[in-house]
Amino acid sequence: MTAKPHLMIKLCGPRGFCAGVDRAIQIVVLALKGYGAPVYVRHEIVHNRYVVEGLEAKGAVFVEELDEIPAEHRSQPVVFSAHGVPKSVPEDAEARNLFYLDATCPLVSKVHKQAMRHQRLGRHVILIGHAGHPEVIGTMGQLPEGTVSLVETVEDAAVYQPIDPENLGFVTQTTLSVDDTAGVIAKLQERFPALTAPAADSICYATTNRQEAVKQAAPGCDLFVTVGAPNSSNSKRLVEVALKAGAKRSILVQRAHELDWDAIGDIRSLGLSAGASAPEVVVNEIIEAFKSRFDARIELAEFSIEDENFLVNRELRNIELTPEDMAFVNG
Repeated sequence: MTAKPHLMIKLCGPRGFCAGVDRAIQIVVLALKGYGAPVYVRHEIVHNRYVVEGLEAKGAVFVEELDEIPAEHRSQPVVFSAHGVPKSVPEDAEARNLFYLDATCPLVSKVHKQAMRHQRLGRHVILIGHAGHPEVIGTMGQLPEGTVSLVETVEDAAVYQPIDPENLGFVTQTTLSVDDTAGVIAKLQERFPALTAPAADSICYATTNRQEAVKQAAPGCDLFVTVGAPNSSNSKRLVEVALKAGAKRSILVQRAHELDWDAIGDIRSLGLSAGASAPEVVVNEIIEAFKSRFDARIELAEFSIEDENFLVNRELRNIELTPEDMAFVNG
């Protein structure tokens, strides 16, 4: 038998689920345990098909809008996703007499409050983020029409023309590239010295930590693999960060079967991380796929240890959550 080629896998830490994602999934699982199926979820609870399909197998039903919930199920819970929703969504739920559970990440809710504070103090709000992302839609939906403007890039910041340059405040989407966002903010501050920053950084700790771990692991890697979904903003940023940090190639995959072994070729060093919505069972699946073809040794590239824990909704706190309940994502 031919010996397998050696491979060093630099496994990033932290990686995968953040506290906000973990909380959102727990909310759906606990609602199913406490109220029985079906539990409706408006939009993907988090951006990961493996997670969504695992919850569907437990009895969750995913809908795009609340009017898709049948009349006979309106006493069943409906959960709002971790990305946050415009104010109009809970208002619609109340008008329909629906029982809803808000799984918005507390750090996204913090950005909502920062934006509303700017607006309340008479500032026009600049939101730095990606058009069409659910979190951006949710944040803009906290404010009256005409009081918030979206800026995506340094180029946008260079041409943005506010009505009152002396009364501006900014917030950001929580899942952006830390370095890219710094460039956008710097351009805005250069043009508008009176621009007011939020009381605390809007980019969440989990996004920052995962990007820093990738920067630590990526230099010199023949290939960097990020586990995550193509519609996951924070996962796509990890792909970009790895390339900028020195990885020769950087790819995004959802599952092991997506790995193109011919394209991967003869590598000796692999960086591996996972976006904040990617479950650890899929990370393990990717590792096993490489171990089946390489004599792989794992080296931890650990930037920090995360021990944050966000409480679930008050209505769910008396329902027991066991390791078996979360085994479909945690292993």
